[in-house]
Formats: sequence, C-alpha cells, structure tokens
Amino acid sequence: MVNSASLLQWAAQASRSFSSTGTQQRKVAVLGAAGGIGQPLSLLLKLNAQITHLSLYDMAGTPGVAADISHCNTKAQVKGYDQDKLAEAVRGCDLVIIPAGVPRKPGMTRDDLFKINAGIVKSLAEAVGKHAPGAILNIISNPVNSTVPIAAEALRKMGVYDKRKVLGVTTLDVVRAKTFYAEKKGLDVSAVDVPVVGGHAGITILPLFSQASPQASLTAEELDALTKRTQDGGTEVVTAKAGKGSATLSMAYAAALFADSVLRGLNGTPTYEYTYVESSVTESPFFASKVKLSTEGVEKVYDLGTLSDYEKAALKTMMPELLQSVEKGVEFVKNS
Repeated sequence: MVNSASLLQWAAQASRSFSSTGTQQRKVAVLGAAGGIGQPLSLLLKLNAQITHLSLYDMAGTPGVAADISHCNTKAQVKGYDQDKLAEAVRGCDLVIIPAGVPRKPGMTRDDLFKINAGIVKSLAEAVGKHAPGAILNIISNPVNSTVPIAAEALRKMGVYDKRKVLGVTTLDVVRAKTFYAEKKGLDVSAVDVPVVGGHAGITILPLFSQASPQASLTAEELDALTKRTQDGGTEVVTAKAGKGSATLSMAYAAALFADSVLRGLNGTPTYEYTYVESSVTESPFFASKVKLSTEGVEKVYDLGTLSDYEKAALKTMMPELLQSVEKGVEFVKNS
C-alpha cells in the first residue's frame, strides 16, 4: 500500500549512486510538468532512485522547470520539452504520468471540467499510443472517472490498448482517508491502512472504514463524517485556498507514492495499491479497488471483500453516477 516512509527512503538515497546489480534504466515522463501538480510531482520524482531519466513536458515553461530540478544532486537526468516536442518527450518511456489540464475552480461543474480536460487527455494518450505504446499510463487529470475511459478508448481505437497499463491515480483518496481516520482516533498515521474504492469524485469515493487497520470503533456519526470528509477533501482545499488553487501539493505527493509503487512493480517487486482501472469487480467497467502491480502493470484486480451495510448502500448509491461518467468518456472518443 502507499507508504509515506518511501519518500524518506528516496531522500536518503537521493545523493547515492545506483547499485549496478539489478538496476533498470527507467524513463518517466510528466505531461503537464509546469503546472501546479506537475512541478512538485517532478521534484519528488527527481528524488526517486528508480528513475534514471525524467522527461518533463508542457505547453510552455518546461525547460525552466527542468533546469531548476536538474540541479538537485540525484542521479535522474532531466530534460524539458515544450509544445511540439511531445513525441520526443514520451519516446522510450516506461511510465507516463498525466496531470495536464485545468484544476477545478469554485463554481465549476464536473461538466465544465470535462469539456476542457477530455480533449487534452485524449491527445496525450494518443501520443503515448503512437510513440511509447508499451508505457504504463498514470492519469491524474480530472475528472478521472471519465478521463481514464477516454485514454483507454483512444488507445483501443489505435489498436494498442492494454488494460493492465492504464491506471487512474486515486491514491490521494487513500492518503486522505488514512490521515483523517488516524487524526480522529488518535492513531499513528504511518501504521494506518484504509481501503478506498469506487471512483475519484464525490459520492463515487468510498472509504472502507470497516476494513481499516488498526480497527477502531466508529459511531454512526463519526463514520458518516469521515466518509464525507474523504469525499469532499478536494473541495476542502479549494475553499481553504479561497478559490486561488486546488489540491496540488497533496496530489503531487500521492502521485509520487503511486508512481514509486508502479516502478517497483516494473522492477520485479510486486506491490499492492488502490487504483481506478478496467474492472469486472462491479457492474461498472472501470472501478477503483485493490490491485497487484508487477512487471506488466496490473497483474490482478481484487474484489471488495466484506462490506458493511453502510458501505453496501453507498456502493449502490454511487453506481449511476459512476456508470454515467464512464459512458461519457467512452462516447467522447467515439464521437471525436
């Protein structure tokens, strides 16, 4: 599962050379690297000892971001690409992370967000399909419930779709659930685990506190409050920033943790995470649940385990919205 200790391990390893034994040459690209998520994410990735080449792409300003990050004394070589250099940026990548797009702003509906970001994700996914067809895609761009199906459908049309390699990053939901649960019950957050399943927006986010560890008793009121706070975590940040930003730093942190797990899987150490992928676990064709990550991406998708009555009701409630979001993404590509 996501482990904050891994960030400390990166820092400890940052100024050391790679071991020559078993070390893979791993190239990672960040598409949208000059943005609010992209910049801190790129910095965190520069600290990851598994990455030898870090490729940063955005419409403008990327060479400056790359130059800044490149001064950090870690092994990863960094290069920035602007505008028409997308093909060069992704070519040869093992992992491509997509935070590109606009953030959610006060008063912005999910439909507003969809209209802007759908086309961005489609074009970036197509570039990866053409120039790095074997790469794993980690999609951050919202609304994830639709953008992951968009990427999948775009790659399917190109004949290069591999359901094991298109992953929606829902790690921030897990990070929030663990943090809020630990704070509420006075637990050591580094020892807490909370499964989070479903989607990555509002009521489609379902923390499974009945399966949390260590297990602490929750009243009905505490359970409902923790669930809703996890679902509304993004809104909490937007409100706190008074409309001048969204959850960029915590998202970058969560995305870096997830990327680390993906890379460890690629390098032969199986890892386990919660992520939004093509799935047959529920009636939704895309769903976030526990997966095993290995050398080809998602090796196995696990079922949800035993749910409480509260969680069963929440799962039923979310399904129409989640199905609609998935269909909306698929139809966008089909009608493009």
